[in-house]
Amino acid sequence: MITTAEDKMEIQQFHIAGINYKKTDVTIRGKFALNETQYLSLLQKSTRQNIKNVFVLSTCNRTEIYGIASSARELSDLLCSETTGNLEVFEKLCYVKQGKDAVEHLFSVASGLDSQILGDYEIVGQLKNAIKFAKQNGSIGAFTERLSNTVFESSKAVKNKTLFSGGTVSVAFAAIQFLRLHCHYTASQKVAIIGTGKIGKNTCKNLIDYLGFTDITLLNRSDDKAEEFATELGIKFARYIYYKEEVKKADIIIVATNAPEPIISKDDLEEDSRKILIDLSIPGNIHTNTKSLPNKILVNVDDLSKMNDETLRMRECEIPKVKSIIKEYIDEFYDWYKMRKNAPIIRAAKKTLTNINLCPWFQSLQPETLNSEQQQAAAVQKAVKQLAVKLRNQEQTQTSGCTYIETLHDFIAHHPIKQ
Repeated sequence: MITTAEDKMEIQQFHIAGINYKKTDVTIRGKFALNETQYLSLLQKSTRQNIKNVFVLSTCNRTEIYGIASSARELSDLLCSETTGNLEVFEKLCYVKQGKDAVEHLFSVASGLDSQILGDYEIVGQLKNAIKFAKQNGSIGAFTERLSNTVFESSKAVKNKTLFSGGTVSVAFAAIQFLRLHCHYTASQKVAIIGTGKIGKNTCKNLIDYLGFTDITLLNRSDDKAEEFATELGIKFARYIYYKEEVKKADIIIVATNAPEPIISKDDLEEDSRKILIDLSIPGNIHTNTKSLPNKILVNVDDLSKMNDETLRMRECEIPKVKSIIKEYIDEFYDWYKMRKNAPIIRAAKKTLTNINLCPWFQSLQPETLNSEQQQAAAVQKAVKQLAVKLRNQEQTQTSGCTYIETLHDFIAHHPIKQ
C-alpha cells in the first residue's frame, strides 16, 4: 500500500500562532507584520525546515501563521525569524491553537466574528491573497486547499444569508465617521491620501461619496497607480517624491502605506498649522511624536476601531445565525477529512479484492455466468463502497483494521460459488 506524507498527517498537527488587537496595540503588531519579501523568505524557510501547508495572515489587526508542524513553537520561531519583533515578546503576547481549535479559529476569522470591527468583510480578501501567495510558492497542500475553500464558502454563505456584514462599518469607513463626528471639517479642505491599496482607495471613495470632498491629492510609491486612480475619480495626484510638500499643504492627511518605518514625523509639520492625521498603516507610518505638536490630531486603526453605531448593534444580533452557518461548513470539512484519512485503507481494500478476483483458484469457484470482468469489477466496487460507508460512520478510527478484515471476509463469504 502506497501512502503519502499527507495521508499520514493527523489534524492534531495543524497549528496556529498569532497576535491580534485584543492583547496588543498597533505599535507591537507593527513589529510582527510581514511584507511580501518577508513572506516569500518565510515560505522558503518552511520548505527547508519541512513545515507543511504554511501561510501567514498579516493585516492591520493581526498577524497569524498557520501550518502543519510538530508544535506551534515551530511556527512562532519561523514567523519571528522574518520580523523586527523577537520570539520572546511574541510568545508572551500570542495565542496558539491546535487541531480542531485551529480549524475553527480560521472559520471565525474569515466570517468576521474575530475582527476588530465586528463583521468586517475585508478580511476575506486579505485571507484569499495570503493563501494565493502561499499556493503560488508551493506551500499549500491538499489539506489547506480543502480547508481554505470550505472557509471561503462559509464566509460567502454568512454574507449572503445574514446581515452580519451589512451596513457601512470598516476601517476605511470608520475614518469617515471620525471626521464626521469628532472634527470640524469642511468639504473644501485640502486632503492628501498616501497609499492607493485597497484601504487607501476605499477611504478616498468614502471621502467623496459620504463627505463631499473635492480637493483631494493622491500619492503612491508607484506614481502610475496614483495617477490612474486619480484620473478615474477626477481628482488630483502628485508624484511621491513630493509627498512632504503635499503634507504641509493639506488640512487632512491619511496614510495607508506599508512602509517599515514612519514616513511622517513632527519635523515634517509646521507647529502653528491645524492638521488631522489619520494613520491606517501597520506598522504605523505617522510617528507618534506628531501628537506633541499643537493643533494636531492623530488617530490610528486602534482608535478608529472603538467607534460604534447602530450597524454594529445590528451585527451583534446576527451572531447566532453566523455561528450556525459556520458549524455546518465545519462539519462538512470534518466529513471530508475523515474520508481522506481513510483513503489508504480503501485503496488497499480495492487492490486486495481485485487481486482475489484475479486469482485463478477463486475464479474456478465462480459460476461461468458470473465470471465476466464487468461483473467482477462491479462486485469489488460494491464492497469498497460498503467499506467507505462503515469507515465514515466510525467515530474511533482504531477499528478501521477490523473493518478492513471484515470487508474481505464478507466479500469472500457472500460471493457466488459453483454448486
